[in-house]
Amino acid sequence: MWALRRAGNPLRVCAQQVVSACGCASLEVLLNADAKDVEEHHEGANSGNKDDALEDGFSDLEVPPEADTSEDSSDEDATDEVGLPDVDAAAKPEEYMKRDSSLLKAMIETPRREVTKALEKWANDGNSLDRGELFFVLLSLRRRKWFDKALQLLEWVEQSKLFEFGERDYASRVDLTAKVYGLYKAEQYIEKIPAPHRGEIVYRTLLANCVYEANVKKAEQVFNKMKDLGLPITVFSFNQLVLLYKRVDKKKIADVLAMMEKENVKPSLFSYKLLVDAKGSARDIEGMEKVVEQMETEGIEPDLMFQATIARHYIFDGQREKAEALLESMEGDDINTNRAACKILLPLYGFLGKSHDVERIWNVCKDNTRLNECLSAIEAFGRLGNVEKAEEVFEDMFVRWKTLSSKYYNAMLRMYANQNLLDKGKELLKRMDENHVKFGNTTLDSLVKLYVQAGEVEKAESLVHKLSLKNRIRPQYTTYLMLLDSYSKKGDIHNSERVFNRLRQIGYSGRIRQYQLLLQAYLNAKAPAYGFKDRMKADNIFPNNVVATLIAATDPFVKKKSISDLLD
Repeated sequence: MWALRRAGNPLRVCAQQVVSACGCASLEVLLNADAKDVEEHHEGANSGNKDDALEDGFSDLEVPPEADTSEDSSDEDATDEVGLPDVDAAAKPEEYMKRDSSLLKAMIETPRREVTKALEKWANDGNSLDRGELFFVLLSLRRRKWFDKALQLLEWVEQSKLFEFGERDYASRVDLTAKVYGLYKAEQYIEKIPAPHRGEIVYRTLLANCVYEANVKKAEQVFNKMKDLGLPITVFSFNQLVLLYKRVDKKKIADVLAMMEKENVKPSLFSYKLLVDAKGSARDIEGMEKVVEQMETEGIEPDLMFQATIARHYIFDGQREKAEALLESMEGDDINTNRAACKILLPLYGFLGKSHDVERIWNVCKDNTRLNECLSAIEAFGRLGNVEKAEEVFEDMFVRWKTLSSKYYNAMLRMYANQNLLDKGKELLKRMDENHVKFGNTTLDSLVKLYVQAGEVEKAESLVHKLSLKNRIRPQYTTYLMLLDSYSKKGDIHNSERVFNRLRQIGYSGRIRQYQLLLQAYLNAKAPAYGFKDRMKADNIFPNNVVATLIAATDPFVKKKSISDLLD
């Protein structure tokens, strides 16, 4: 099995590539700084204060606000590279946005079990399909997270031989198969793809789904296989590894950078965005700024979302002046002519508590508002504690768009949870049910937060069990983490162990945060956690400084050992 190696200086070759011409620190320095340096930067990091409980500066539950409240935000590099079929240069799917697509209408109105029958009827009615419309319909279904319908459509197209499939078409089916049936079925389908079309795009699509599942072992195996097959390793695949290790083991990011240097693959804007986010999440603001400096020396210009990432880390680090200066720069000379910045600026001003600026930006949008701006406004007014204004925005959305997807209800649920308004949240849930709004794992996550914030943890856990079965959904990692965090704070070992085991059973086993929270439960209960280091070793998880400290505090047999001994 391929493994990332730390073989001395070769890991740090990437440093030479990213040294600023003006002599600023390299990415290698930023990403491989001794933990002591970070601890000295944040006084009391190992003193047992609240910040000690954070794995890398922020826990999975305490993260800086997303600049864009959309639930569809993801690796933008994937938009054109994974999961979308080949489209002829002449075919412009955006044209279908200007007119009704009978195929999309049929797919939306048809129950999941009758998709194939509906497609046959659609074809028998004399309709024809071109690649532009296929692209548009698949993209529309994906945005609604109707992956099962999208997969059935693509299967029907392939079986009907309407088009000759290319590698990107096969990759699209791999992606949808992984999302609907899991990685194993996606791998099985790859073996059926004709050899000439079983290339880099197909395998990087599988890799992206492994990363989405945080399946470290499988992701490394797929990456290994790509190398063994002699496939070109693009910046997209390297970005996927950085994204994976940013979540599960930040120390390995430097190894990925070293491989990029060796393969002469230049970092993309998204590469730098991941690195900036990694340093910001560790509250290494100086390191984050030096990554930005290096990116600029490479001639890569930050976009609005990149700037928003920097701004939110400034906000959470308490550096208001820097955040405000950056937001002013993002606005430009006239916000009225810079409409794209509005949806990004609204929640950031909300987190800064700047109600005047939130109102000012919202006034630019409200007379001709867009859905994503409404989401941002709900988030912004909610953060300001202006619940009535957030509700007003939500109700105005119904006046204009009549029906709304679960995404917009979820924004309100999160707002109610943050304001600890359980009764209002319950009323909104009833409204969702009455309006037959699709209930997905994001809605479940928002619902659990609502009940956990209200102190009803047991009720929240009961809802996770019942609603995930009823709606046949897999709860998000953060959903279980909220439960584990709540039980841990109470020192409730029994329930903490049960939630921890449930996380492992459904495949969430590659992240150290859940082990940390479980140990914290033992510590809060003043109970010993015998053999915990062996438990972690069996799961191929190794303690960081914080977890090593917790092990020392909860296992009487290793109390007298140094932390460095535990990390060996």
